[in-house]
Amino acid sequence: MPRNILLITTDQQRYDSLGCTGGTVASTPNIDALARKGIIYRQARNQCPVCMPARSTILTGQHVRMHGVTSNGIPLPADHPSVAHELKAAGYSTALIGKAHFEPHAAKSFFENLAAGEDNFGPHRGFDHMELSGHTGRAGRSLFHYPKWLSETHPDAVEGFHEYTSGGNPSALGGGDTGAPQVAHNPVEIENYHTHWTARRTVDWLSARGDDEKWFCWMSFPDPHHPWDVPNEARRRFDWRDLDLPEGYPGSREKCEEILAGKPWHWMAWYRGEAQLNFEVPPAYVPAETTADQIREVNGIVHAKNELIDEAVGRVMAYLEERGWNEETEVFFTTDHGELQGDYGMLFKGPYHVDALTKVPLIWRPAPADEIASADISEPVGHLDIAPTIMAAAGLDVPAEMQGRPLPKRPGDASRERVYTEWIDTYDDNEIVMRSMVRDDYLITAYAKSNRYEGTEGELYVLSDDPNQWHNLWDDAGYASLKTDLLADLHDNLPEGRSEPLEKIAPV
Repeated sequence: MPRNILLITTDQQRYDSLGCTGGTVASTPNIDALARKGIIYRQARNQCPVCMPARSTILTGQHVRMHGVTSNGIPLPADHPSVAHELKAAGYSTALIGKAHFEPHAAKSFFENLAAGEDNFGPHRGFDHMELSGHTGRAGRSLFHYPKWLSETHPDAVEGFHEYTSGGNPSALGGGDTGAPQVAHNPVEIENYHTHWTARRTVDWLSARGDDEKWFCWMSFPDPHHPWDVPNEARRRFDWRDLDLPEGYPGSREKCEEILAGKPWHWMAWYRGEAQLNFEVPPAYVPAETTADQIREVNGIVHAKNELIDEAVGRVMAYLEERGWNEETEVFFTTDHGELQGDYGMLFKGPYHVDALTKVPLIWRPAPADEIASADISEPVGHLDIAPTIMAAAGLDVPAEMQGRPLPKRPGDASRERVYTEWIDTYDDNEIVMRSMVRDDYLITAYAKSNRYEGTEGELYVLSDDPNQWHNLWDDAGYASLKTDLLADLHDNLPEGRSEPLEKIAPV
């Protein structure tokens, strides 16, 4: 029979952030329980490591080259085929609560930027109800429903959030104990922070559903994305001074530059502050100037954010149990992309196809009533497989427009050979086009010809030998034959794309 569906996403959360994926700092028992009772995918990849393209792939089941949202700033057309449209047409009640980001936040003419000010909660793009939050309690460029609620109910809490933007660009304003970029001590109460607000509003929406009503709810947490301004009460759970530096942190500027010298041009250019490659990074931020203590402090805050997310997930799962819905509800958990979080001495994200950004946590807890055995699956899968899996779980045919396939339920799926990630964007006259493939134990990235590259550059890593992707084997003669084979596979199996590009409206 058709199932209720809860899709849980976070924003900018590393694969290794959870207990079930190897994390050893933040406590995440509720998400770990989903993995223990369900299916965890050890080689899940996004199809682009930045918000709007990744989220559009989750919604549509399509590669970025097909839905057309190849970078932030390109709005997904509201009528574009999606899993929300399909489920709505099949009689489901649908909602998205939290962060949407299918439309540019800097452009004031889109639903996401206008809805709260107009007391509008949808319907929009297949969702009956949309109640939106961004990364801050300040109004900023976009009001959203959460900052509006905060300003009306707890106006004294608004100014505790970091100033996310300054002069139209992400602010590098430092704070906290170390002056780390986008860090602030925030006195807001945990219950009034956007993580718990998102869970609370999700429960409120579910509370209005009838016992026999079919529903699809996308609960979308804005965290652990920067700015790093978690409530002080949560921040104090971790003393950053006691934290180890991440394994991906080389240890000094000299060591960082030694590693980056083996990678294509834009890695070092960004590290030294010589080029900005995407809008989402503050222009004034220079990775080479980031100190080890600043990385520790950011990591401590991220761990606190991850714990709050887990607690919020637990709240919603408890409500499903209380309503008697748990047995017949499909639950999915993932994130849009990762965060460098100190790897290579860097923070934030960008055109870098490494595990820190492209490998994502992905858990499917099938409805217990279906008695699907728990599993640990290493075959490559992607975000584009989530929408087809939801369709199948709802008892509906997977539309031909969806390029993904229902996720495997058990290990050994021989048809799962490869998964693709792309970056197609130009920022500040730096054109970067990268196509990556994970197959077997290898991650290969081919660079297309652009104003910055000849089209012969690339990256090649053996994942089991080099988990941090420090050693680029692209020009290693010992791997020449393997590189030729992987490149042929990558190009021969590139997915179909759209015939006409979409227009870029605004930076984010």
